[in-house]
Amino acid sequence: MVSVLNTIDTGHEDMIHCADVDYYGLRLATCSSDNSVKIFDIKNGAQTLAADLKGHGGPVWQVAWGHPRYGNVLASCSYDRKVIVWKEAGPGDWTKWYEYSNHDSSVNSVAWAPAEYGLVLACGSSDGSISVLTANVEAGTWDCKKIPNAHTIGCNTVSWCPATVPEPAFDQRPSKTNLAVKRLVSGGCDNAVKIWKEDGDRWEEEKRLELHSDWVRDVAWAPSVGMPRHQIASCSQDRRVVIWTSDDLVTWQPAVLHNFDDVVWNVSWSLTGNILGVSGGDNKVSLWKETSEGQWICISEDTNSASTGTAQNNFIPEQRTL
Repeated sequence: MVSVLNTIDTGHEDMIHCADVDYYGLRLATCSSDNSVKIFDIKNGAQTLAADLKGHGGPVWQVAWGHPRYGNVLASCSYDRKVIVWKEAGPGDWTKWYEYSNHDSSVNSVAWAPAEYGLVLACGSSDGSISVLTANVEAGTWDCKKIPNAHTIGCNTVSWCPATVPEPAFDQRPSKTNLAVKRLVSGGCDNAVKIWKEDGDRWEEEKRLELHSDWVRDVAWAPSVGMPRHQIASCSQDRRVVIWTSDDLVTWQPAVLHNFDDVVWNVSWSLTGNILGVSGGDNKVSLWKETSEGQWICISEDTNSASTGTAQNNFIPEQRTL
């Protein structure tokens, strides 16, 4: 059973669109239609407002924490067509490190690449394009590559392929050359899920996955747990969640996890990649797990998440060290 461990009064003056917990599970970032981003310290079951960041001129759709090896870094994206990367210069002193404003419409999603690739941020926009921003941390500069026309009408979501190479004892494939390539997955208003691969100084479409019959609202590439298998979860306004599975990154097999009663807004994997959290317009958060027979079963459901608009769930990481 899903139970409420804690409730935080964020003080936002409008709808909250995203809540993201940092690597150590000690800080919570939230964003809202009140144009603000807030950061809370959530140690020992208590919460304290650490920062109230003002920089966007429209509703802020998503926030995402960077890996702590690059310092305390937070990205946010907004209806104002901007992406802002915030950095903590000192305790409680957050500054705008970088602002990217090269999209022609709302930026709907931001996602940091695995830390092994450096400080790299993918951004999906309603103008149909995806931007990949790469920081030169020492120089303090940023490089941008854009995937134009990634999704007709608009891109709603982006997620990165994990960088972890499967353990040799489990990997029966003769070659690992394709595992070193940067990949990301996106979903959009063309009802499609697309996998993109970096090829030199550009990004190319590697695979188009089609099964949804309405806008794809979220995608999530499952963390690697050492097994030579990749899984992507996608959810849509068609009220379905689809699990895409591949052993070779070439052939992908879809399986419909469930047909829900309302639009599904968000999917999120646990750290070990064996449990999937799902939330949607029915104001419910459910947890799903795959059986040894390959069937997905609901292991828990919270029916008390009274909310409106887009619902989001994110697994909170256990407290850990580098």
